[in-house]
Amino acid sequence: MSSENLNGRLGHLTPQQEETLAQFKKELEAEGYYDPEKNDDHSLLRFLRARKFLIPAAKKMWIDYQNWRKEFGTDDILHNFDFPEYPVVKKFYPRFYHKTDKLGRPIYIEQLGGVDVKQLFAVTNIDRMLKNHVYEYEKLVHYRLPACSKKAGRYLEQSCTILDLKGVYITQFPSVANLVKQVSTIAQNYYPEMLGKMYIINAPMLFTGVWSVVKGFLDEVTVSKINILGSSYKSKLLETIDESSLPKFFGGTCECAGGCQHADQGPWNDGTVEGYPQEELEKFNRLYGPNVGTVAKS
Repeated sequence: MSSENLNGRLGHLTPQQEETLAQFKKELEAEGYYDPEKNDDHSLLRFLRARKFLIPAAKKMWIDYQNWRKEFGTDDILHNFDFPEYPVVKKFYPRFYHKTDKLGRPIYIEQLGGVDVKQLFAVTNIDRMLKNHVYEYEKLVHYRLPACSKKAGRYLEQSCTILDLKGVYITQFPSVANLVKQVSTIAQNYYPEMLGKMYIINAPMLFTGVWSVVKGFLDEVTVSKINILGSSYKSKLLETIDESSLPKFFGGTCECAGGCQHADQGPWNDGTVEGYPQEELEKFNRLYGPNVGTVAKS
C-alpha cells in the first residue's frame, strides 16, 4: 500500500516551517491577500511546499493565484458556470472520477486515446473547456475531497490520477498534448500539491524515451509521484488501488451500472458519508444529466 508523505503538512511541521507559515500569513495579510475566514492553513501550506518554503516565491505564487481567481471568476464558477455540451464533450474527451484509492483519495481517470480534438471543438471551444476544468478543480476542492476526508477520518487534499495512453498515436501527440498542457498549467500554477500519485499507463516507447529526459528537469518529489507504465500495469496499480475500486477495463473487478466512465462513484455521492450528496451535486446533475449510481437526497 502506498504511504502518504506528511512532510510540510499540519501536525508534521518543523519549528522552522511553523515560523515560516506564521510569517507567510503576516506578509500576505499586510498586502491584503490573506483572509483567515477563507484561506486555511492547509491551502497556504500547499503553496509553501510548492516553493520549498521560500516565502518570496510562495507569496508571488499565492498572489498570482488570488488575482487569477478574480479575473477568471473562479470564486463563483460552481454557481454560475453552465456546460450543457458536457454529454457530447465527454464522448470526445473521456475523463471521470471513480471511487478512491487505498489512502481514501479520489481517483481521476483520463483516457487520452479517446480524445478527438476535431469533434471536441466542433461542439465547444478551448475557453469553455478550460472553464469546465476549473469547475471540476473547484468541485474537487470543495466537494469531493471534503467527502473523502470525512470517510477517511483525516484531512485529504490530493488525488490519484490514471492517464491511459492506449490508442494515442504519434500523429495525435501534438493536438492532445496541447490541450493537456493548457490544463496542466492551470493545475500547476493555481492548484499546486494536489497530485498524490499519477500512473501513465499503456505508454508507447516514444513516450518512455521522452520521459527519461524530462524527469531530469523535475524535482525528486514530483518524479516520485509519477509512474510510467506500458501495458503490464495492473500489479503496479493494485499497490495503490483496491481491485474492487479499479474498473474492469483496467484489470480490476468494478463494473458500475451504466459503465464506470459514467457512474461518478465515490464518497461524495454513494450515500456512505452523512450530508452527501449536497445541493451542489443536485445542480451538477441538473446541468450535466444525472450520474448513474448517484444516491438522491432523502
